[in-house]
Amino acid sequence: MANLKEEINKRRTFAIISHPDAGKTTLTEKLLLFGGAIQTAGAVKSNKIKKTAASDFMEIERQRGISVATSVMSFEYRNKIVNLLDTPGHKDFAEDTYRTLTAVDSVILVIDCVKGVEMQTEKLMEVCRMRDTPVIIFINKMDREGQDGFDLLDEIEAKLNINVRPMTWPINIGAEFKGVYNLTEKNINLFEPGSQKDDQDSIQIEDLSDSALDDLVGERDADQLREDVEMIEGVYDPLDHQEYLDANIAPVFFGSALNNFGVRELLNKFVEIAPVPGPRETDTRTVESGEDKFSGFIFKIHANIDPKHRDRIAFLRVCSGTFERNKFFKHVRLDKKIKFSNPYAFLARSKNVVDEAFPGDVIGLYDTGNFKIGDTLTEGEEMLFQGIPSFSPELFKEITNLDPMKTKQLEKGVKQLTDEGVAQLFVKQPGSIKIIGTVGELQFEVIQYRLKNEYGASARFDPVRYYKACWITTDKEAVLKDFVNRKKGHIAIDKDGNFVFMAESKYLLDRAKDDYPDLEFHFTSEFKLQQEV
Repeated sequence: MANLKEEINKRRTFAIISHPDAGKTTLTEKLLLFGGAIQTAGAVKSNKIKKTAASDFMEIERQRGISVATSVMSFEYRNKIVNLLDTPGHKDFAEDTYRTLTAVDSVILVIDCVKGVEMQTEKLMEVCRMRDTPVIIFINKMDREGQDGFDLLDEIEAKLNINVRPMTWPINIGAEFKGVYNLTEKNINLFEPGSQKDDQDSIQIEDLSDSALDDLVGERDADQLREDVEMIEGVYDPLDHQEYLDANIAPVFFGSALNNFGVRELLNKFVEIAPVPGPRETDTRTVESGEDKFSGFIFKIHANIDPKHRDRIAFLRVCSGTFERNKFFKHVRLDKKIKFSNPYAFLARSKNVVDEAFPGDVIGLYDTGNFKIGDTLTEGEEMLFQGIPSFSPELFKEITNLDPMKTKQLEKGVKQLTDEGVAQLFVKQPGSIKIIGTVGELQFEVIQYRLKNEYGASARFDPVRYYKACWITTDKEAVLKDFVNRKKGHIAIDKDGNFVFMAESKYLLDRAKDDYPDLEFHFTSEFKLQQEV
């Protein structure tokens, strides 16, 4: 049996997050290249993927060149096990990203040096701040004409509410970009446009006043670098490791992911300083990763990863103890014991059966319909991990079956896709009217495409005007019954059988709250976790 403490200390589990088009998928692939996990990277240009990006699972992602589902990849680097969770950059899939952030211990945030801090970057960072998730920042596309390095650092501090500390520093920018200076290791990595080498030799420069620097990058850029470094050392405090772990300061790296430049410095520092798997909150207590008994939670469900086999895989984050193949574990919500004969570890689209997994690991469990997002597995303890909710949708469309011969396929597809968390399903009576609720418009396209291509079902989506869908609860049964009766044209049932009030406007929602003070109106599904314990 492996030593649990050693295994925990070897693990680094993180997500890469960014605004769309900042270069997140490209950086993911370059990290995999360094880890020896893949041999070639797919180039992502102009939203078209020339070779399939290793981390993009589904056909629609390959066609559109965006990531719409979080994928999980593991590789070894410098005697560490790195578990990398790639996330959708597109704002319409923020909910998937939000849930993924519950399963990681730190993040790498990618920022485009041309566009700087964008709106989606700010929203993602807010989620990290809520959980005090440690952040490392990679400023990408330095070979393009972008903003000044100091201006970018100021913008990051102001907009993302976090202190920064540069770890590398660019020598010029755009067409004149010559490389990066590593401020801690005191060496220079020279940039060769288009080389995409992953084995550049760094040149040691212990003393920046050395004339060798002028010979390497030219007198003008050497003088600028000396001035910049003097400014950095005067303005920014040295990196305090604990301050980084407490999410008060973010180390910053500069580079060009497409050219595989500046990525090695980032990865080396990441495995050195990133946190090991830490504690997780449940509804009853805090679970420490070093506890002997296994526990974990489902943060994602994905149907049809392999369209040939119609498989459905639940992604589980191991929180404590050791997960063992063929061992019975308790499914807390269902109050039943389940064992898994083929648990998977992932390398993008390939998967390998594993005999055991440790805190920080993400494994795929073949699922026949037992799991929902947020489910907890334990060795018997009654507890549920917290912080993995669904959110009240912002867009609503009624789904109409266009092929009565494929009714069963449509029902199955809608159920599986809503179980995945791609969208939420609300059923209104009379007539079993199905309404799909999402956070963004693009999700409807994905659902429609996947229903057709994975289930053979054709459907039309017609917009319906709702302001909010709110879950309603009360301990007074008569009050709930009266509300449901009076508002029956605006009541739906979610896929778990809970009542949902479909409010047409803020005014009508506020009025309902005033008229029924004994009812609670919920904007996330987290209340259900407490109910089911």
